[in-house]
Amino acid sequence: MGSTIAAHDPGAARPAATRSGVIPATSVPQLPGIDVSAYQGNVNWAGVAPYIDFVYIKATEGTYYTNSYFAQQYNGSYNYGVIRGAYHFAIPNNSSGTTQADYFIGHGGGWSSDGKTLPGALDIEYNPYGSECYGLSQSSMVNWIWNFVNEYAAREHAYPPIYTTTNWWSTCTGNYSGFAAYDPLWIANWSASGGGTLPNGWGYYTFWQYASSGSLPGDQDVFNGYYSRLQALATNG
Repeated sequence: MGSTIAAHDPGAARPAATRSGVIPATSVPQLPGIDVSAYQGNVNWAGVAPYIDFVYIKATEGTYYTNSYFAQQYNGSYNYGVIRGAYHFAIPNNSSGTTQADYFIGHGGGWSSDGKTLPGALDIEYNPYGSECYGLSQSSMVNWIWNFVNEYAAREHAYPPIYTTTNWWSTCTGNYSGFAAYDPLWIANWSASGGGTLPNGWGYYTFWQYASSGSLPGDQDVFNGYYSRLQALATNG
């Protein structure tokens, strides 16, 4: 997650001068979390769990990839009391949004209202394998995302958070605002305080990926709110 940002959006990827794992003060708590993938391998949850409130774990990509470390990362974090969720790396020119939502759900991306499982997230960003917007027009990209979102919501009864950057969203969706009424925003910006300028429609972020590395494994994130609100998201409240 976020591996394409440095190459495509240097402004968002440039660390702030004061970035050292310390989150700028805001009017509400910024709860610490991380996101991990197979790159991190088996995570030492006994050592990590005391320092985070949540984690997102890569489950799938397109319709051809599953994270071989997913079970250890997903179940291990849960066993140590961390609120966890899965994410899907979208490859819109591989197959439809509906097909990829089904693949994601079938390989660890499902949701349950147990207070410890966040709705599965859609990671949609710069294409690591080709053209920035996967060869789709802005309207086609919006339709692809709607197909993913609607299929996930219909099957899991929760809307998926959307992870993206403002630059990619503006370029590839035309800065479309329609998802803000349904999907929590997970903004990636490693330079601007407070997540920077957000995509159209969202007045605030729910999650902010503020650094690609830090004292904990994986990317460094925060949840924008009190712990009770993180629990509410985990119960679709």
